[in-house]
Amino acid sequence: MSATPPPVLLVLAGPAGSGKSTLCDRLVTEVPSFQRVITTTTRQPRPGEVNGVHYHFFTPEEFDAKLAENAFLEWAWVHGQKRYGTLASSVLEPMSRGQSLVISVDVQGVESFRRAAASNPLLGKRMTTIFIVVDRERLLARMRNRAQDDETEIAARMRTAERELREAPKFDYLIESRTRDEDFAALLAILEKARARAAGS
Repeated sequence: MSATPPPVLLVLAGPAGSGKSTLCDRLVTEVPSFQRVITTTTRQPRPGEVNGVHYHFFTPEEFDAKLAENAFLEWAWVHGQKRYGTLASSVLEPMSRGQSLVISVDVQGVESFRRAAASNPLLGKRMTTIFIVVDRERLLARMRNRAQDDETEIAARMRTAERELREAPKFDYLIESRTRDEDFAALLAILEKARARAAGS
C-alpha cells in the first residue's frame, strides 16, 4: 500500500444506544484522515450550529428541488416533521479529493447507500458498511443510564432495535459491542481491511 491510504467511506448503523455516534466522533478525532459526512436537514439550526459545517440547512423548497434533481444518496422524514438526507455531492466530492468519510445512518439509509454503490464504481469500491450489535440487556442498561427517555419510549426503541438487528447479516462487518475502547479497536481493525480493499485492484 502507498504511504497515503486511499479514501474510504465507513457507513455505521445500529440501534439507539449502540454508541455509533461516539465511534464516529472518536474516529474523526483520532484518525487525521477522517471527516464526518455533512448531511442535509430542513430543521432550523440550533445555537452554535454553522451551515455547511454541522449540516447543510435547507428550506423545504430547497430540499424538494434537490429531490427533483435526484441529488440525494438517501433521505427520510424524521418524526414526521423534518427531513434529513445525504447529498451525493457531500460524499463523492470529498472522496474525489482523497478525503475519507464516516457517517451514521439508520438501516433504511444504509440500503439506499447500497443501491447507490451498485451503480457507482467509486462508492462500490470504497464503501464499507458496519453494524453495531448490542445484546438486549446491555442495550436496555445503556438507554436507562442515559436517562433521556421514559420506559414507554425505551420500549419503543427496543422494538425498533429488534427490527434493525434482523438487517445485520446484510452488513459487511459486525461489531459486537462491549466497552467503548473495545468497540473502537474493532472499528480500527475494520478500517484497515477497508483500506486494503480500496487499495486493491
